[in-house]
Formats: sequence, C-alpha cells, structure tokens
Amino acid sequence: FTIISDEVDDFVREIQIDPEATFFDFHEAILKSAGYTNDQMTSFFICDDDWEKEKEVTLEEMDDNPEMDSWVKETTISELVEDEKQKLLYVFDYMTERCFFIELSEIITGKNMTGAKCTKKSGEAPKQTVDFEEMAASGGSLDLDENFYGDQDFDMEDFDQEGFDIGGDTGSPYDEDKY
Repeated sequence: FTIISDEVDDFVREIQIDPEATFFDFHEAILKSAGYTNDQMTSFFICDDDWEKEKEVTLEEMDDNPEMDSWVKETTISELVEDEKQKLLYVFDYMTERCFFIELSEIITGKNMTGAKCTKKSGEAPKQTVDFEEMAASGGSLDLDENFYGDQDFDMEDFDQEGFDIGGDTGSPYDEDKY
C-alpha cells in the first residue's frame, strides 16, 4: 500500500501487509510509520476510483447492525481489498476529517509474511491533530469557498425584499398590542 497526504507534499509511506491481517493491524502500522499516538478516533473508508467513500471500517464498533460498518479488529484486509489500484482513505483526525490517501499499489504473491512492515518512509507526517481555528488560519481544507452554501451564481437581487422584512415594516404578527 502506498500512503500519501494532501497536506505534506513529500510525505510517502509504503506498507507491506499480509492480506489476512486485520484492518487493526494496518491501522497500527500506519500510526507507527507516521509517529502518531493511538488515542484518536480513526476510520478506513473503502473508496471508488474517484475517492468517493463507499464502506467504512471503524476503530470502535458503532452500530449493532453488521451491515452498517465493519469493525477494524474483526475485518481482514482481503475481505474488502482485492484489486491493485484499490483506493482507501484513512481518517486520522476525525474532528477535522484530515486523512491519508491509500492505494493498493502492488499485490506480491508467494511471499509469506506476518503482520505489517513499512518498506518506504519519506517526508515528515502532518501533525496528528489540529484544532478548527488553526486549520482555518492555515487555509486548511474546511471547504468554505463560494460553493459552500450552494450555487456560485447566487445573487442577492434574486431575493424578494418584502419576504425578508428588509423594508423596516414593524407590523410583526407577534406584537403584543395586536392580541
């Protein structure tokens, strides 16, 4: 698996892992390779080719319905990842939804291995957690651009001023003297 970050350009990790290992083993290998502590909520997301989330594999069991999520401690990698170029997201900072982008870059057959091994390590990992103010100040990916509330062709002139009581009309139906 090749792991990259959209926050740090030269951050790359490659992790080889036994397909019968669990997502928890993979989670621990990622934390170790990035130098992160194991005290945050994290999740894997199995993604389509456009990085759209399809299935979540959570660190903690979230739901009694087994069809909702998979749990990292019980789910083997081979259950959900079968093909080269399969994409995953690993959300390591749940509050700000910061994540690593992971791709299954190569399937090596005929090699017996147990657990996981980091085979390439370059660049410094992004900070494990940031707060909202820090993220906004650094121009982080909070996605609050002109499209955040919808259509970028929004025009104030399109609104009916009477409907919003902008004209200063004091005839509120809740005035006390009308009752």
